Amino acid sequence: MPYSDFDDSPILVLGANGKTGRRVSERLRGLGKNVRACARSTQPRFDWNDRATWPAVLAGAKRAYVTYQPDLAIPGALDTVSAFFDMALANGTERIVLLSGRGEEEAQAAEQALQRSGAIWTVLRCSWFMQNFSESFLLDPVREGTLALPVGDIKEPFVDAEDIADAAVVALTESGHENRLYELTGPRALSFAEALDCIARATQRDLNLVPIPVDAFRAGLLEASVSKEESDLIVYLFTTVLDGRNEKPADDMRLALHRAPGSFENYVKRTAANGVWTV
Repeated sequence: MPYSDFDDSPILVLGANGKTGRRVSERLRGLGKNVRACARSTQPRFDWNDRATWPAVLAGAKRAYVTYQPDLAIPGALDTVSAFFDMALANGTERIVLLSGRGEEEAQAAEQALQRSGAIWTVLRCSWFMQNFSESFLLDPVREGTLALPVGDIKEPFVDAEDIADAAVVALTESGHENRLYELTGPRALSFAEALDCIARATQRDLNLVPIPVDAFRAGLLEASVSKEESDLIVYLFTTVLDGRNEKPADDMRLALHRAPGSFENYVKRTAANGVWTV
């Protein structure tokens, strides 16, 4: 059942240029919704580090999709998102859908802050995005043919950002998702070597995974002009979150969308056809 009483009010989408925010905005517009997609480059402008930008984006918005950049795991994120939740509720926002990270204690603290806020909430607790291979820091190494990563045989049930966006949209526009936490993953876990082999087959290229020490990985990120903050985050994700805690796939995609999650193979086939990995 749609939230017909919300139809005229804008739906706030934060991280409008991000992997999920962009997709959520596109889907909502396709449904004819009034979308206020915001980021640091938009008008109105939104910046997590500039609280003076918050009131304008919240004005009149009864629903919001919240993604914190760069990640809920960074120092200070909990205080910032907690303050945002408080301001959102004070400005009349009633429903908040939060993108969270699977296996991240800091992200779970942010989830709890949302649950305590008084909002109608939905949490999308997600595993590693498949799109990290095509829209993020792994894209250039894939194009170059070699991924030098501090990984072993740990597996990850990579999740498709398209599925995350579908789940966010139903949580924002349909009933039945109130005060629910969904763990969203792909259907099976893959090692990074297996994921790269899948991309290699689809692109008919020779791609290699080279395990390297963490210090060398960090140095390589910094040499590639990745900021220290983002480098620290990426290292945290590889060294702390990729310890096996997330290897088992979850089945909440069926609860949220009444269908199975998309496979890594289908993501690779679709992405390879777009030519993003062509060199």
